[in-house]
Amino acid sequence: MSRYQAVCGTEGGVAVVRLIDANRETEAAVAVGVGNVAYELKVRGKNYLWFPFADPGEFLRHPRTCGVPFLAPWANRIDGDSYWVNGRRHSLNPEIGNLRRDPNGKPIHGLLRYSQDWVLAEAGADENSAWVTSRLDFGAHPDLMAQFPFTHTITMTYRLTDGVLEVATRLANLSSEALPVAIGFHPYFQLHDAPRDTWKVHLAARSHMMLDGELIPTGDARPLDFADPHPLSAGQLDDVFGDLVRDGDGRAHFWVEGAKERVSVWYGSNYPVAVVYAPEGQGFICFEPMAAVTNAFNLAHAGLYRGLQSVAPGGEWTESFWIEVG
Repeated sequence: MSRYQAVCGTEGGVAVVRLIDANRETEAAVAVGVGNVAYELKVRGKNYLWFPFADPGEFLRHPRTCGVPFLAPWANRIDGDSYWVNGRRHSLNPEIGNLRRDPNGKPIHGLLRYSQDWVLAEAGADENSAWVTSRLDFGAHPDLMAQFPFTHTITMTYRLTDGVLEVATRLANLSSEALPVAIGFHPYFQLHDAPRDTWKVHLAARSHMMLDGELIPTGDARPLDFADPHPLSAGQLDDVFGDLVRDGDGRAHFWVEGAKERVSVWYGSNYPVAVVYAPEGQGFICFEPMAAVTNAFNLAHAGLYRGLQSVAPGGEWTESFWIEVG
């Protein structure tokens, strides 16, 4: 049997692709039919992604954020039902029914978390890796364009190589104006060998962004004031970090560790912001690669954020992050 395999099938009536690295006893499963969400990253039979469902079919019927959800065209919150891009104000339309809100009523996590509009483009394996590529044509869906009128395509590839899962994203701007990039991911990780309150985390950042009472950045930041490693017994995390510490390859390395298990996440350089979410009483932690700070569109318009990336007409934006269980 080949070391690497990509197996297409259905689970719970949902299209799924499984990526297998037999040598490393590692398997990743992607629910292409529900948000293109990775919902399993198993090593020796243990799933290190938090996924509280029996299968993707149950997830589709009762969706909630879990696994490795993609947040687009904005990640985390917008501070109201409108946003500014390229000097123009755009209004969100709640009546369309594709907005989701946080407990304070703020639009949160974009439009695609549970989208069934992804199309499988390719699944394969060779002697070096196994992969699955899916694509979403944003401009082909009027309900999406009504909220975010920028024609573009999104191509995502999950690639399993030597036990490491890479999540690569490409945005292609097909519109006649600059495409703002405020996407992100919200991966949920779990450990099996120690209680949550004994976990420790490494935060690869130099700055801690200040938030208001509704978790919207104020535009201010202060130097990082967390221990290294930081114990989750200190309380809840729902924090935004910047000025990430990077290695020689330009990657920022975050990790959570139990008694012996560790999950590591590396952010590529086009993910300059990290949100870390670890609520008390829950057996998971999220290291969220972010292309921009929360509420980036409106903060940039107000002159409080200078890091908003954009793609020129006809151009592309690409970046990856990587997950490894050790």
